[in-house]
Formats: sequence, structure tokens, C-alpha cells
Amino acid sequence: MKFCANLSFMFTEASSILERYALAKEAGFKAVESGFPFGFTLDQVKEAKEKSGLEQVLVNLKTGDVTKGELGVTAVPGKENEFKDNFHTTVDYAKALNARKIHIMVGKLENATAQNWQTYENNLKYAAGVLKSENLLGVIEPINQYSVPNYFLSDFKKALEIIKRIGSPNLKLMLDVFHLQQISGDISHSITNLMPYVGHVQIAQVPNRNEPDTNGEINYKYVLNHLENSGYSDWIGLEYKPLKGTKEGLSWVTNYGYSL
Repeated sequence: MKFCANLSFMFTEASSILERYALAKEAGFKAVESGFPFGFTLDQVKEAKEKSGLEQVLVNLKTGDVTKGELGVTAVPGKENEFKDNFHTTVDYAKALNARKIHIMVGKLENATAQNWQTYENNLKYAAGVLKSENLLGVIEPINQYSVPNYFLSDFKKALEIIKRIGSPNLKLMLDVFHLQQISGDISHSITNLMPYVGHVQIAQVPNRNEPDTNGEINYKYVLNHLENSGYSDWIGLEYKPLKGTKEGLSWVTNYGYSL
């Protein structure tokens, strides 16, 4: 198993995502993933990443003002050009950081219609073409309604249907076990059935989104072993909120028999 730090959730004792690259390196990580680095230029982020010597695995789509809950316009008719602009900007960042994966966030919508679903699929088709030409991988992630009310994509079945219809090797599923448990449960069978379409995995304990070994619903010793036995050998993003300090909370890694 290979674990990468999510800089949007971990090392928040540093105010800036730029500073978190160095802290992740200091903690022993070899790789990181992150949300889109709002407020910083491509050159600033690239310099921080290169100074740390870490690999950048994934970056989230540029979505708008996240402090206002803007998580993307991928399913909004009439905003296709805004989506394309944000997507191309994210591709530029991903290439500069040598990140192969982009999480294509979709956004929050109330009372979604068939037109929203069609717009979403059309935008994903467009993205898949760009990703193919750039040799990048896009992933889409169902997010549970408890964590992000009204998030447009909160159904693994629908996500899988869209991925199958588009049929691109450059568009796959983000399997966040934290969301999987709260959306549908049945983790063991879901991992087995979804694995052929999985492009990235993330983990956190349910319900409080802390370290995998904290009190909660998921037996991560079993889940991590099952992921490995199901053929997953790529990076696993640690998208959790450390219960105390980030470094202190990493003791679970060695306790579970792994290393960073």
C-alpha cells in the first residue's frame, strides 16, 4: 500500500498549502494530493512542490470560491465555457506538478433535472478527450449528502453508468471509502465490483472523518487488505481530519504494518 497526504485536510497547522508540502516531506510522505491551490500562482505551487521533492499524485478541479460552497459548475447548463476554462487551468497545474490525476468535481445543485445530467455527461466527454491528448486521468467522486448536502453526484451506480457510457480509459472512479460507507455501505462487495473502474482511492474513518484507526464504523485493517487483494496497487489518499496533530496521528500506519 502507498499512502499520499491530502494537503487540504492534513498539516492544517500551516496556514498555507505551500508550507504543507515541506511538512508532508518532514513527516515521511513520498507523495501528496490536494485541492486546487487557490490564491497561489502555478509557479509558486510548482516551486513548493519541487523543493519538497514529493510526488504530486492528484489535484482537484478549479471550482470557484470554495469558501462560498462553490464546488464546480460541471452540471450547470449555460456554464460549459466556465467549466472548460477551469478544466484547462487545472490541466496546466497538473502538468506543471507532474500530477497524472485530476478530480473533476461537479458542484452542488438542488432539484437536479435530466438537463443537468446531460450537461454533466457532455462536459465529462469533453474532458475525457482533453485528458487523452494530455495523457492524464480524470476521476469522478460520489460524495455523501451528510458531508456535502446537495452535492450533485452522490450515487456510485450513476457514476459507474456514466463512466461506462463514455467508455474512455482516461475517465475512472474515485473510490473514497469514507463516502462509500455513508452512501451505500456493503464495502467488501462494492470494492470487488467497482475495482475495474477505479482510478484512485481515498480513506477516512466514519462518521467523524478522522484517522482510520479511530473509533468508527470501518475496520480499515480489513479494508486495506481487501483493496490490495482486489488488485489495487496505486496511491491511497489520506483525506482525513487529524484528531490531534497530523504527525502524531500517523502512528496507525506502522501499527497496521505499513510504511509511508
